[in-house]
Amino acid sequence: MAKKKTRAVARKRRHLRVRRNIFGTAEKPRLNVYRSLNQIYVQVIDDNKGHTLVSASSIDGDLRKKMKGKNKQEQAKLVGEAVAERAKKKGIKVVVFDRGGYKYIGRVAALAEGAREKGLQF
Repeated sequence: MAKKKTRAVARKRRHLRVRRNIFGTAEKPRLNVYRSLNQIYVQVIDDNKGHTLVSASSIDGDLRKKMKGKNKQEQAKLVGEAVAERAKKKGIKVVVFDRGGYKYIGRVAALAEGAREKGLQF
């Protein structure tokens, strides 16, 4: 009996395929995106050490107050802006964007746009 491929499995395979070529270092860490049905999460990761340097999400306590009454794309843009500000405080200016196997549209693109507006380069 053939196994049915789900969207989640297909995304995971795409992400693994992309991750073969994307690697974050201390000088140029990886900006990783995870998008659930209702929330969006982002981390800046140093893959050499395996440490998360900076993170932000739509369930973050600091951002929760700003999220009221905004749609998902606007929330994603706020998360992108927040992660860019936090990264700049840690001295991170340039990152490698890892879209996590998602298409670069909608919330993922809005997050990237928000991060770029606040000065993060990728």
